[in-house]
Amino acid sequence: MTLTLEHYLTLGAMLFALAVVGIFLNRKNLIVLLMCVELMLLAVNLNFVAFSHYLGDMHGQVFVFFILTVAAAESAIGLALLVLLFRNKSTISVDELNSLKG
Repeated sequence: MTLTLEHYLTLGAMLFALAVVGIFLNRKNLIVLLMCVELMLLAVNLNFVAFSHYLGDMHGQVFVFFILTVAAAESAIGLALLVLLFRNKSTISVDELNSLKG
């Protein structure tokens, strides 16, 4: 059995839907929210690479490098906010982010 483009697109859609459900079900824990956003980006990257491979074009794969760079920066900023929140409030609840106004 060979894997076709539809298989990759279906997997990407399922991963993206799982991340959306994770965001809507859990709005309290900052770590889970960051993981769901990363899962969304990885699902989009999977679709880019699948289209790039099946169309024989490298533009999709090059675009994935830019997305991964943005994802790494987003993770670093998100973890810095998480450390700041935990130092000030001893919790990682998203509801406590409003109290960090300065």
